[in-house]
Amino acid sequence: MTRWTGAILCLLWLAGHAAAADLVVGSKKFTESVVLGELATTLLTASGESARHRREIGGTRVLFEALKRGDIDIYAEYSGTLAQELLALPGASRQALQSALNNQGLRMSAPLGFANNYALAMREREAAQRGIRAISDLAAADGALRYGFSHEFLDRADGWPGLRDAYGLTGGRLRGLDHDLAYRALDQGAVDVIEVYTTDAEIDYYGLRVLEDDRGHFSDYAAVWLYRSDLPAAAVAALARLNGRIGADAMRRMNAAVKQAGQSESAVARAFLASAGLMDRASARSLPAGPWSQFVQTTREHLLLVSLSLGAALLVAVPLGVLAAGVPGLRQVVLSAVGVLQTIPSLALLVIMVPLLGIGAAPAVVALFLYSLLPIVRNTVTGLTGIPDEIRDSARAIGLPRAARLRHVYLPMALPQILAGIKIAAVINVGTATLAALIGAGGYGQPILTGIRLDDTALILWGAVPAAAMALAVQGLFDLAERWLVSPGLRSDTRQV
Repeated sequence: MTRWTGAILCLLWLAGHAAAADLVVGSKKFTESVVLGELATTLLTASGESARHRREIGGTRVLFEALKRGDIDIYAEYSGTLAQELLALPGASRQALQSALNNQGLRMSAPLGFANNYALAMREREAAQRGIRAISDLAAADGALRYGFSHEFLDRADGWPGLRDAYGLTGGRLRGLDHDLAYRALDQGAVDVIEVYTTDAEIDYYGLRVLEDDRGHFSDYAAVWLYRSDLPAAAVAALARLNGRIGADAMRRMNAAVKQAGQSESAVARAFLASAGLMDRASARSLPAGPWSQFVQTTREHLLLVSLSLGAALLVAVPLGVLAAGVPGLRQVVLSAVGVLQTIPSLALLVIMVPLLGIGAAPAVVALFLYSLLPIVRNTVTGLTGIPDEIRDSARAIGLPRAARLRHVYLPMALPQILAGIKIAAVINVGTATLAALIGAGGYGQPILTGIRLDDTALILWGAVPAAAMALAVQGLFDLAERWLVSPGLRSDTRQV
């Protein structure tokens, strides 16, 4: 067991540190951040650096902490977010922000050339009917309006809490929505007011009215690169070539090319770099990885998450179940402990693991491992405690030692129940592993997240259908394993009813 445990821990370490020599560019889970991530990755690669992009990682705080830990090396941030949310220095000068970052081993580039500020928006017709042009006008109709804000905006000091206090709003009919889904909710009339980013392509696409921030609540959110202080000088110089080169109109066009024209972020980034003279056009026309290679990669990532977590759970849960079955006083303690783990929401458990293990495969595998324990432990205990007393008496009567009774009698009889628990754990893992994309672990959750962001049902299905197929395949494999490993008289398909 020690040897297998060591092997799994080694694979887990490799999963969390794959391509460690590469520079890692991070991005948040909205289109502009992904485009900027592709711009940085492509520019670094074209400059001779080895770089890869970890796309669509969770919220701002998760990405910032990942940068400080060294899980990523670079990502695009906004000055207002940096001052208000991350460093708690509202109104600080650029020099003050840089000084605070220096103390954390980080650096900030010069502005990239555009600002992406927070704003509130309404449907033009609705705003005109209510006579609303500025945020202060919302107060008169506050109780009748339905607000739809992103969960991050609801929690940020420079988001809803500060806005509510600055304008005296109550937000009585307020709901949390994903930023990209909020546009559709507004267009369909499910909400009346949403928060937007001023470079969002959807503002023009849906013909929205952006409300004037007449009390100057929102800060200036100039786009900058945040990077680690140990970033190679050549990489810093490569990133600096974009400083001041991306105007607000250019950024809005890139967002629209992805969101409305359906182009990939990689293709959009290459086209911009070529038009700005930062990349030769021949290289810009080279195609990124095709759908098949992307599918193979996501499948490999998903299989790695499931196999490592399930393998580790087998090494722990089966012996733990055997111990609990043999020691009645310990049984309820063990079952209660693994049961409590199962009650923790999967997304919360994944996020809890990030401060301990960073982002990527490692925290995802540990979270999935913890979710696998209950069905395997419970079914092992049920299988062993359900063996009839007469069989136990017979095994003792023929003089078998305790270990031999367990190995040759009890475990073979309990094997159908144990395999059923492993099968349940495996199927749960296949589905839950899709959430691991939120912390940079990849897998089938990646196309699902991207499809939600781009309102692309086909892309959502590109991740959801293979995940469902993998769950069915896993179930079929364990059915075959039962036929191979379990004696015919003990199999569920041959028992008399």
